[in-house]
Amino acid sequence: MKTMIIHLFTVATLLAVVLMTPSSALAQSAAATYKAKCAGCHGADGKGSTAPGKALGAHDFGSDEVTKMSDADLIQIVTAGKNKMPAYGKSLKDTEIKDLVAYIRTLGK
Repeated sequence: MKTMIIHLFTVATLLAVVLMTPSSALAQSAAATYKAKCAGCHGADGKGSTAPGKALGAHDFGSDEVTKMSDADLIQIVTAGKNKMPAYGKSLKDTEIKDLVAYIRTLGK
């Protein structure tokens, strides 16, 4: 009985580690993508207050306009571009864009 409990505890611990690792890896990947593709205009904080961001009219991710957009709206903008923002649909995978939108949501808080 004691051995069974130890085995169950070990399996549960390993499962927890496995389930938590991809999430943190995805967050790091999305942060790296944001830094490489978005931060130049939107800034590290997502406020759009960089010199290029001001010149191009980059939106603040915490603004009412952006926070009211659905994830689908933001995915479409990242994929196809909008106004002076370039499209990233050909250079990023769908999952990368989805993860990037989730990361952008964290900057708007």
